[in-house]
Amino acid sequence: MFQGAVALNLDAKGRLAVPTRFRAEIDEVCKGAVIVTVHPHRCLLIYPEPVWGPIRDEVLARSSLDEASAKVRRLFVGNANPEQLDSAGRLLVAPELRMRAQLDKKVWLVGQGDHFELWSDVRWEQQQEESFAMDLSQLPPGLEKLRL
Repeated sequence: MFQGAVALNLDAKGRLAVPTRFRAEIDEVCKGAVIVTVHPHRCLLIYPEPVWGPIRDEVLARSSLDEASAKVRRLFVGNANPEQLDSAGRLLVAPELRMRAQLDKKVWLVGQGDHFELWSDVRWEQQQEESFAMDLSQLPPGLEKLRL
């Protein structure tokens, strides 16, 4: 399970050094094979290849004649890039995906259970401020009785 947020730097080639604490699990789950795609919140999603497959299949099962389904297909599947962690544990983030997520040098890798989000420093800080300002009396259904 991937959890926690860590600030990292992209190198000049757009590579991200995945922290050691995540590498073993990534290697165990997918031998370093991941899918990187975009999210409408302007971050990137990084899925181990076996986790991505069922999500991709669910999106592709929807009719491309339905406008909303076609948009979702184009966004998630159309932007999906297969990548492989190199021997040094680095992940190349394609230039077009870096552009979509507005990534600069400093980025945030955020564990989300079975996948990661990759945020620009500016957008991550915005998300954090929005979360801290959230009205906790308006939690999504099912979370209103959450005990922390």
